[in-house]
Formats: sequence, structure tokens, C-alpha cells
Amino acid sequence: MFADFELSARLEQAEGASCTSFVHARAIIQPEVGATSIRVAGAYVVYDGPSSPVTQTFGLGMFGPVTARDLDRIEAFFKQKQAPVFHEVSPHAGVEFFATLVERGYRPVELTSVMYRSLDAFSDDAFSATQQRIPVRVIREDERSLWAQVMAAGWAETPGLTGFLLDLGAAIVQKTNTQAFLAEIDGAPVAAASISIHNGVALLAGASTIPHARKKGAQSALLDARLRYAVNQGCHLAMMGAAPGSGSQRNAERNGFRIAYTRVKWGLP
Repeated sequence: MFADFELSARLEQAEGASCTSFVHARAIIQPEVGATSIRVAGAYVVYDGPSSPVTQTFGLGMFGPVTARDLDRIEAFFKQKQAPVFHEVSPHAGVEFFATLVERGYRPVELTSVMYRSLDAFSDDAFSATQQRIPVRVIREDERSLWAQVMAAGWAETPGLTGFLLDLGAAIVQKTNTQAFLAEIDGAPVAAASISIHNGVALLAGASTIPHARKKGAQSALLDARLRYAVNQGCHLAMMGAAPGSGSQRNAERNGFRIAYTRVKWGLP
């Protein structure tokens, strides 16, 4: 499986569909946010509140030409909601499109390593070793709040995030085609993660470990469990995003993921 335009379009579509599902869940459980989405030039245009990291576009330039009128429409969508304008753009959209963004005043603000792994060559038994030490399980219906609490606790060292992440976690577990997992040490939940599935692509996200339980293998166990789950659901491909050179990227590479491309997030000042 080559890291080409076709793969990039498939990965961008999976993430865009996942984020659209997220805002639909948010609209149901927290209608006051006004979360919504539209499609423009094939791209997913997502709003989840002015400060949410989900508020941006996905796949712009990957599903057809993007005209000045398309960009006008997207910018008006965000500005009407008093939200910043951000686009996560694959390099496969082309340098000409990047130049168009620069001409309109956009600047690069973030980089993401988009990583992938084929699941075709693996069986359910291939991922069992890690969980012999740290059990991982799918959450029960009555554990949605617990999952959100564990996920938020993993970011407790960052001031001001707890309330936002609790709300974020509540929406994640309500998404369609999404499953949430907990890892436990000595019977206590210490790490959380999720998986979303779209057209045979498993998107791994929502990974978080509470501070005192880090570097004990919880995230490796969660990765292991989600890959097995993806195989059992008939997925042929897994993907995830990480900051370039980060510990998350290294952990993914140790577990067979490869970098498909480095995506650029563009912002309009």
C-alpha cells in the first residue's frame, strides 16, 4: 500500500466523516454549542464552537477543485459563527492550492504526521501479547461518564482544560460508528482511547493516560486492543495522527505504523 493521493483521500475522508459524526453527537447532547457541519468542494467543514480543535475543514483540495467562491463560502460559514478559519490540508492537495491559501492571507500554524498501517496481513491473535499485562476492555453503556473522566484526567496538568475535555469526551462516546476503550492496572482505569470506523478505515484517537500511570504500557495495550477490534470489524486500514517526532509518533512506529504524509494546518489571521 503506497502513500499516494488515493491513500490520502481515503484517510482524509475517514477523519472528516468522524469529525462530522462528532458534531452531530454534540448537537444532540449539547445543543447550546450550535455544532454543525456542511460540505464544500467535497471537503468536510465542521463547527464545534469557536475554541474547539474540531472547528476546521478536513480534506480540502482532495475531492475536487476548490474555487475562490468555495473558499468565500467556507470563510463566511466560520465568520458568521465568530470562529477562526482553519484548514487541515494534505500535501497531496498540491503546491498550487497551498499558494492559493497564501495569496488569501493564510499562514501555516500546525503540522501533523498522518500515519497508517495495513491490517490485511494480521489475524485476531496477532495483537494479544501486550494485554496479558494490562487488560483493556470496551466500556459499558453506563461507563460513558467514567471514560470521559479518565480521558480528561490525562490532561490534568494543563490548566483550564478539564471542563472542555469532559464535554468533548461526552460527545465522543455518543458518536456513531465509534467505540471507546479503557485500560486498567490493578483493576483501576488508568487510560482511555477510542476508535471510529468509516468505509473500512479505523481512525484511532482520544488516547489519554492519567499522569501516575504513564510509561507502563497502557497506551500500547489500548493500541493493541483497538487494532484487534478493527480487524474483527472488517477494517483493512488503520490511521492516526501525531505531532511530528513526538512520543505518540514513535509509539505508533514501534507498532507498525508508517508516516503517510505531513499535513499542514492553515489559519486565516
